Amino acid sequence: MLLWFLPVFLFLLLIGLPVFFCLLAAPGALLWLAAQERDITLLYRNLYNGMDSFPLMAIPFFMLAGELMNRGGITLRLVEFAQALMGHFRGGLAHVNVLSSMLFAGLSGSAVADTSALGSMLIPAMEKQGYTTRFAAAITAASSVIGPIIPPSGIMIIYAYVMGESVAALFLAGIVPGILVGVGLMLMIKVMADRYDFPVATEKYTWKARGQASLKAFFPLMTPVIILGGILGGVFTPTEAAAVAVAYALVIGLFVLNTLKFRELPDVLTRAGITSAVVLLLVGAAMSFKTVVSLSHAPELLAQWILTLTENPLLLLFLINLLLFVVGMFLDAGPAIIILGPILGPVFLGLGVEPIHFAIIMSVNLTVGLATPPMGLVLFVAAAVSREKVATIAKAILPFLAVEIFVIFLITFVPAISLTVPRLTGFLN
Repeated sequence: MLLWFLPVFLFLLLIGLPVFFCLLAAPGALLWLAAQERDITLLYRNLYNGMDSFPLMAIPFFMLAGELMNRGGITLRLVEFAQALMGHFRGGLAHVNVLSSMLFAGLSGSAVADTSALGSMLIPAMEKQGYTTRFAAAITAASSVIGPIIPPSGIMIIYAYVMGESVAALFLAGIVPGILVGVGLMLMIKVMADRYDFPVATEKYTWKARGQASLKAFFPLMTPVIILGGILGGVFTPTEAAAVAVAYALVIGLFVLNTLKFRELPDVLTRAGITSAVVLLLVGAAMSFKTVVSLSHAPELLAQWILTLTENPLLLLFLINLLLFVVGMFLDAGPAIIILGPILGPVFLGLGVEPIHFAIIMSVNLTVGLATPPMGLVLFVAAAVSREKVATIAKAILPFLAVEIFVIFLITFVPAISLTVPRLTGFLN
């Protein structure tokens, strides 16, 4: 009977029950019907145990650091820096949107934060320049998925926690794929700009103006350097690095740039707390869901079934990418990783796929799902920011999704894209 946990979960999800309750109600009801009351107690106890983790503390700290950076005007400095570099090209503001997402990714690691912070600035600016609202919202949503790929990354912390992998190795493995997504989006913008005669945002900056913009962006751009440098140098753990990022953001905002006021801190803490609570509750519920996955022996049964299709790892990776893409349309990346990681991971590790490589395939694919219709979370955030219909944005985002899907398959079939940086730095043999 426990093998019905996934169909029941999907049914509850499709009728509109929030994901948190779906993750608990589906296995809970089946355990009750199977008269396994003792396991029901285990299920709900794991809700707390799933959140009670030192590595997971990095997530609320990184979210708080992102809120502090955004409220302190640091996001605006990153946009100005990007505009100094890219604004003079045709379709310049669209390029600036993507480059800003790549820079902002090193601060927050959150696609939702990227969409709301950058979208609130760049979507109105793009509209004034003559872009359609749907295009501005679409490129904002498409580029925001870079946030959880380039380190720091909340979903990679979750993957490392669930699968027992190195956070540092995952962070390093995400650098090149994140850059590839950004470059791919810019190439698509270039093609569309020439075809549809996109406007030029600004005149070309002088080298002096670029230098001034670089100085303004210096302290924000040092954030990922401090985070990654500290982790890779063994100075602090990823969780401690997140706390250092919060302290750095506070000092920069309050005392160096004077763009953040003490009276704003309660609101910043409240927003970061609510967002963190949502993520951690989902993680806790997904860890409980994982308990029933183990009790049902679904991983072993699925592995046997998958291997009856083919034992060719390349073909299996292609099929799994299709599965992950569909899952990403309906389920948030964090819960999807916790549910599917323990099921799919051992299958591919047994076929000789490098654990870090599979982690990046899964993380990037599910992250792109955040911008994929019909349930992509950042589509709804972009719609709220732009006041445009989700269906309209979903149509406009399709060319950019095609680029991101191409990058996913490139990462899948060329492992060196993900594994070279961790190997060069000694975090992978």
